[in-house]
Amino acid sequence: MQRYNFFLEWAKKLLTFYSQYINYIISIIFWHKKLYLCLQTGSTLMKIGNIDLGERPLFLAPMDEITDPAFRWLCKRCGADMMYTEFVPSDGLIRSIPAAVSKMQILPHERPIGIQLYGHLTDAMTEAARIAASLRPDVIDINFGCPVKKIATRGAGAGMLRNVPKMIEITQSVVRAAAPVPVSVKTRLGWDDTSKNIVDIALQLQDAGIQALAIHGRTRMQMYRGSADWTLIGEVKNHPRIRIPIIGNGDIDTPQKAGEMFDRYGVDGIMIGRAAIGSPWIFEHTKRFLQTGIAPLPPSVLERVQTARLHFDKALECKPQRGVIFEMRRHFNHYFKGLDNFKAVRLRLLTSEDIDEIRETLALIAEQWGQP
Repeated sequence: MQRYNFFLEWAKKLLTFYSQYINYIISIIFWHKKLYLCLQTGSTLMKIGNIDLGERPLFLAPMDEITDPAFRWLCKRCGADMMYTEFVPSDGLIRSIPAAVSKMQILPHERPIGIQLYGHLTDAMTEAARIAASLRPDVIDINFGCPVKKIATRGAGAGMLRNVPKMIEITQSVVRAAAPVPVSVKTRLGWDDTSKNIVDIALQLQDAGIQALAIHGRTRMQMYRGSADWTLIGEVKNHPRIRIPIIGNGDIDTPQKAGEMFDRYGVDGIMIGRAAIGSPWIFEHTKRFLQTGIAPLPPSVLERVQTARLHFDKALECKPQRGVIFEMRRHFNHYFKGLDNFKAVRLRLLTSEDIDEIRETLALIAEQWGQP
C-alpha cells in the first residue's frame, strides 16, 4: 500500500509537470501566432516621422480638382486619418501663380495633412519644397505617379518612372530642402509591363531619405484600366530591407477589399482615391469593418442627399460660387449614381447654374427617391 501511494504521488507530480509544460508550449504558440498575425496584417501603429497615425490608417489620395478644402473637410468628418492637398505644380508655385498657391491652403482641423508637389526640374522642386515647408504641413509628398499625358510626357508625375536617376536626385534635394518636415512619395509599379521596377525604386527612394511610400498598383501605361496588382506592393512591404511604412492604393472601393489587402499583403496603410468621390463615408464604413468584421449597410438616399448638401454648402464657404457650381457636378453625379428613372433630374442637377435651383433639385431627390 505504501508503494502504491508512492507511485500515485509520483504520477501526480509527473502529470502536473507535463500539464505546466503543455500550457507553456500552448502559450508560446499563441503569442507566436499573435505576433505573426500582427506582422501579416500590419496591425502595428504607423508613423511618418513623428506623426502617429494609429493602427491600419486610411488615407485620402490627392486628386486634382477633387481634394479641395471642402472635400477634405467632409472626408475627415467621415473618418479619413490623413489627407493631402490637390497636387501643386512646382513651377507655378515658385512663380507665385495664384492657382498654385491657393492649393496649399491648410486648416487646423485637417491635420495631419500633406502638401503634394510635382515637377520635373530639380531646382524648381527644391525651391517649391522650401516654400511648402514654410507653411508647416505635416508631410511634403512628391507626386511620381500621376499618369495624365500632359504631365507624364513632360517627365513629371509618372513620367519620372522613365528616369529613375532623376527621380532620386529630385527626392534627395526635396528631403534636404523640406527638413525637418518629413517627405513621402506616391508612385506606380513602373512605366509599363516591361519595366515594373517598383521594388528597386522603393529601396532607392528609402535610401534617398523618404519616410513613407504610397504605391498605386498599376503602371503608367495602364492609366486606370484593368485591375490593380497588389502583389508587387506586397513584395515591397515584405522586402527585408524596407523600413519605411508602405501604403497600398488601387481599386479599394469596399470595406471588405480594404480588409483583404491589409490581411493579405500586410501594408501599413491604405489610400483611397476615386472610390471616395460621391462616397466619403467609405472611410467610416471601412473602419467599422476593420474593427468588427461587419460591413455597415450602404447609406440611404436621404443620407446621400444630406451628405451632398453638406458638401455643397461647405464648398460655397471655401470658394467662389461659380467655380463651386461647376466643380460640384462631378460629385453630384457620383452621389446619386444608380438611382432608377433619374435621367431628367440628373440632367437638371448637372446643368443648373443657380444655387437655389440646385438646392431645390436636392430636395426633390430626397422627396421622390428618399421614401422607404
